[in-house]
This record gives sequence, C-alpha cells and structure tokens, in this order.
Amino acid sequence: MFTSRFKICFLSIAVFTTAISACNADAVNHTENMIDTGNTAPVETRKPNSDYKPAFAGQTRAPGVKTSVPLVVTVINKDLQSPWGICVLPDGRFLISEKTGTMQILKADGKPDKKITNLPEVFVAGQGGLLDVNIDPDFKTNRMVFWDYAEKTSGGGLLAIAKGKLSADETKIENIQIIYRAQPVYSGTLQYGSRILFDKQGNLFVSTGERAGNDIRQKAQDLSTAIGKVLHLTKDGKAVAGGPFANTPNALPEIYAYGFRNPEGMAWNPETGELWEDEFGPRGGDEINLIKPGKNYGWPVVTYGIEYSGQQVGDGIQQKDGVEQPVYYWDPSISPSGIAFYNSNVIPEWKGNLFVGGLGGSHIARLVIKNNKVVGEERLLKEKGERFRALTEGKDGALYTVTDNGKLYRIGLK
Repeated sequence: MFTSRFKICFLSIAVFTTAISACNADAVNHTENMIDTGNTAPVETRKPNSDYKPAFAGQTRAPGVKTSVPLVVTVINKDLQSPWGICVLPDGRFLISEKTGTMQILKADGKPDKKITNLPEVFVAGQGGLLDVNIDPDFKTNRMVFWDYAEKTSGGGLLAIAKGKLSADETKIENIQIIYRAQPVYSGTLQYGSRILFDKQGNLFVSTGERAGNDIRQKAQDLSTAIGKVLHLTKDGKAVAGGPFANTPNALPEIYAYGFRNPEGMAWNPETGELWEDEFGPRGGDEINLIKPGKNYGWPVVTYGIEYSGQQVGDGIQQKDGVEQPVYYWDPSISPSGIAFYNSNVIPEWKGNLFVGGLGGSHIARLVIKNNKVVGEERLLKEKGERFRALTEGKDGALYTVTDNGKLYRIGLK
C-alpha cells in the first residue's frame, strides 16, 4: 500500500436512470445508473483533429466497456467554492482545497465541518489559485498538510509548495512554510499543473506545468528549470538524494522526469507500485503516461495534439528516439485533470481501473488496464454536464469527485 491519497476524476457515459429506493430519498440529486455489461465500439465517436497515427494498437480509442452493477450517484455537497483538490483524512472526512484560497473539511457524508482561511495569499487569475492538497503519511501523529498554489511575484507568478500543521480546532494551519518554488517566474496565468503525492519513504512527487506561453513552453525540455516536470522532493523541499539527474551538469537534481505540458493528475498504481500521470494536451494529445525516472515525455517536441489554431505543434512529430510514448491518448481532447486508481473490493470489476476526471469532456473516464495497456474505456456521468476536477476513493469504497461548479459527488453501490 502506498501512503498516498488516491485522487480521481471520472469520465462520462450515457446511462440509464432508475428511481432510487425510499431509504435514499433524502439524498441530494440522487440518481441510480443501471449499466449493462459487454464490450462495444469505442466510446469516442467524434472525428480526430489530426490524421496522426498511434504508435501501437490500443494507444487510443480502446473498446468501450460498461459497468455491470447498478451505481448510485449522489450529490452530497453543492456549496464548495471552485474546489481543486480532495484527500481523505484518517477518520474518513474530506479535506478539500478551493481555488479562491481556502480549504474546507467536510464530514464523510459531505456536510460542512470546518473552514480554513489563514493560508498564504494566492494569485487567483486564469488557471492559477490554490491548487492541490495532500496530507503527510504520518498525519495521525504530526497533523501536517501540504499544498501548492499560484504565487504572485515580481514579474508574474509561479507555483509554490507549502506545508503547515493543522491546528487542534481544525480552523487554521500553523507554522506555515513555503518549501519550494518552481522557477522561473512567468507573466502568464495558465498551466501550473499540479498534483502532490507521497511515496513510501514519505517524500513528495509534484507535477508542474510549463506555463503555456510560446516563449516559455520549450523549457519543459530544459533541465535547468522546474516547469513542465515531475519533481521528487523531501518534506523540506530539497531534492531527494540519488535522483536521475543528480550528477547531470546544470540540471536541477530534484527533476524526476520531464517534457510535460500541463500534468494535472498523478496516481500510484496499487497493484504495481508504478507512478502514472495524465497530460492536458492542446487540441488532441491528452495523454496517460507511466512515469519512469529520467525519462523524457516529449512536450513540446513530440505530441499527438495540434495547436489551438489548427497548426501542427513544432515539426508535427509523434514519435522520436529517446522520448516515451503515452500509454494512451485522446483526440479530440477530454481535458483531463485529477486521476485515481480504484483499489477497493466493493466494486470488484473496478479493481485496478484508472479513473480520469474530464473538464472539457464533462465526464469521468474509466480505463481498464491490463499489462500497462488500456483495453477498455467507459464514460461515466456524462449526463451531468460537469467539469470533474479531482477524485478520491473513500473509506467506504465509493468514488468521490469534486466539480468546478462546487459539487461533491459520491459514486457507489448504495
């Protein structure tokens, strides 16, 4: 078991709706989704943006699959303020970050519990604000919380990572320290990333975006900068010893992998112990990647996406020696955000599946994975019309997701 929280955002599918039982009649927007079994044609039916060809069979448009058990989908809170991150506290409650600069603790049933407001000022502009949140693996004893956010500085902004201790009354964070800043500063307000995970040793993995501008995105390939990267940091914000670039001249020793556009999701595969990431592409080119130390994931040199203008990105390359291929990609885009592996036995057919929250796609994607390949895809909650920002697995074996318009959904059996 990894001492990380599972963060998840799901994809959508048209599902049949039945009336709920009387015992659940008091739930908010309570909908039961009856889903048939069986493999079908790919769930994506739109024309791709480009004529790029996959590197291998199954790299895109996997066969459609359908969950066989009836799912109950419930809105258990609808009053959040632009939630961005969610994690489960040891007692089953939820700690949620809000883009505007606050955090909330909700009870396991979604009811409000505590609000935390004394956090450092955040740069709320564009895609910036208070972003991800996670708790220390030893939270039960040290009550430490870690989060990242857009920080306004001279010349623009950057992604900052902070930590502090949750107070005894749970209304503030004490002894706040900024442990890392992802340089360089940039004047734009887009594509910060980012997610925070802990490894088994208690160190942090943090994903960073390349900040979007044509004048800076090439730095995703530059090992002297911290943008467009997956970083490996100690709890004090230092490079974890023995990293893949520790002995590379002019490289930041905290870099674990590089060549990312806007990595808004990371999760551990509990069955293999491997680190997975999703990539928010331009028009097409949304990716699922298996992250390996020292590897280059290509952006902006290698991509299955095209520019928003319709032009090719760079030289229009999809494959190159020395660059990792995505496990899976989408074209057209679904705009993926948080991801999570399902590890409960409550819904056995979901065990080991990866769930991806779609923003522009307005659904949750369920990906069935065999031998690190996607062999099936399902779209969940498409009929809700929501932007699914982050997901996590609850103590009860249900999936929970927050949406940009302030809702917390529970997806489970009852």
